[in-house]
Amino acid sequence: MMTTDDDTRDDGSTSERHRPSRRRFLAAGGVAATGALAGCTGLFGGGDDGDYGPPDYDAADAAMEAMAISEFQGSGAILEGRPAPGGRSMEDLPNLSGELAIYLGGGEGGLYRDLFDVLEAVYPDFSYTAQPKPSSELAAQIAEEAQTGQLQADVFISIGAGSLGAVVEEGATRPLTAETVEPVPGAFVEPDNNWVGIAGRARAIPYNTDQLDESDLPDSVMDIPNADPLQNAMGWAPTYGAFQDFVTAMRLLEGEDATLQWLEDMQAAGIQSYDNEFLISDAVSTGELDAGFANHYYAMRVLNGSPDRPLDLHFTRGDAGSLVNVSGAALLDRDENAGLADVFVRHLLSAEAQEFFATRTYAYPMLPGVQPVGDLPTIDELETPDIDLTELSNTGPTTDLLTEAGVL
Repeated sequence: MMTTDDDTRDDGSTSERHRPSRRRFLAAGGVAATGALAGCTGLFGGGDDGDYGPPDYDAADAAMEAMAISEFQGSGAILEGRPAPGGRSMEDLPNLSGELAIYLGGGEGGLYRDLFDVLEAVYPDFSYTAQPKPSSELAAQIAEEAQTGQLQADVFISIGAGSLGAVVEEGATRPLTAETVEPVPGAFVEPDNNWVGIAGRARAIPYNTDQLDESDLPDSVMDIPNADPLQNAMGWAPTYGAFQDFVTAMRLLEGEDATLQWLEDMQAAGIQSYDNEFLISDAVSTGELDAGFANHYYAMRVLNGSPDRPLDLHFTRGDAGSLVNVSGAALLDRDENAGLADVFVRHLLSAEAQEFFATRTYAYPMLPGVQPVGDLPTIDELETPDIDLTELSNTGPTTDLLTEAGVL
């Protein structure tokens, strides 16, 4: 599943695993060899910023035995008949070689480490350690380390753009190469390439198709409190990080007064509170609720296990209700492994890794050639608001509004 929004499930441990041989791993997976990589000429081309030169290995001398795409895909009902992913393949990337230290922020570090373990198995000269903690906590740690010039990791992977923006402001990052970020839509790349989205999550309104038609749902999230079919029929999770990001986006787009009024109007309309957004999506699918507010991938989880449930998603247009936030990666400003770290992020943006995120976390992929799961619209079909994602880190005024409105 996608990196969730509560940022609470990491165990704080450091992960460094014994790595099986690549050949044994691939044989166990039934994977055939498909040839060698191209040489390393021009690996880091495409601009001066982030041009670190070639890593301390020769990609031309190392062959990658490509894995079958089934090794990256998840399984389940909504994945049947799925097209093969397009875009650049790991086969076309430089080999990973060396030891990489990763700060891994968010609540789904285990799934991310599953992918990193695959990379360890494919590349016998590559290993990693990962320190999982909440993204905001890691951002504060990185800021402290940057001030003393003692950064302890090469890559920071965050659950949201806000924490990535915070470490950029501290001067703790260095730009990714233009080649690495090139396939990703510009809305999900920091203007100076200091971070890049690796998986997206869209705000949505899950609704029960036995109880509502999509025409019952307004195209503006601001109109929902006054929609007659939705009175006493909806749920939200106000303590959840994703919901607070949504309200932060509303505050930035509509202003504090309008947001406060919306929160009060939703309560007057009989909104019910839940602990998290999966519970909301599940409650909608069983008819306990008619609709709710949740990230898109929770409905995908429900449908992948129970495809016959009357559950669908509605997306509003151009407002906070259609916000797309990202989990992303940034290179920390350490010289030792700059080239390896950049190529590692490039692997996260390969067709195989994006297929992993799409089918195992139900995230929106960042590569246009990789389709989202089920019947989701593609990311470019969503009418997303024009907002700087890093501003979502300013949640203090949002919690003040939620408290003033009596939501918290």
